Amino acid sequence: MRIMVAAVGRLKQGPETELSERYRKRTAQTGRNLGLRDVEIIEIRESRAADASKRMIEESIALANIIPQGAAVVLLDARGDNLDSASLAAQLSKFRSNDRPAVVFVIGGADGLAPSLRDKAELRLSFGAATWPHQLVRVMLLEQLYRATTILSGHPYHRA
Repeated sequence: MRIMVAAVGRLKQGPETELSERYRKRTAQTGRNLGLRDVEIIEIRESRAADASKRMIEESIALANIIPQGAAVVLLDARGDNLDSASLAAQLSKFRSNDRPAVVFVIGGADGLAPSLRDKAELRLSFGAATWPHQLVRVMLLEQLYRATTILSGHPYHRA
């Protein structure tokens, strides 16, 4: 199973990019023993439309177009489920056990996601009620994916 992180916007060079790449690589390495083929980051260009609803629709269409057939879709959403690390690991394991070709974690733009894309989600994941910059959300997601793979592989990284 592939893990994909689809995000609106590009990370600029800097500490967030370095940290994201570090956790992406760690997740890919740990995940190989679990049957995870790859961890991909796909960045979608931010819409330049003047109207917020049009930006949301354009970005959602671009995100929907990269979701593979049969993939599990997980949205990062402030109103979503606030899962602990073990529950996220169990969800990944469930997707893998159900022979899903991929799981796609979607990080929308500042204007949110269109209802048509939100309706495709099997899970809505929240990192709490606070508003987080998209760069930090990506880092936190990749760290949690790494933590989930260490939980599934019995690695001592997760000790809660």
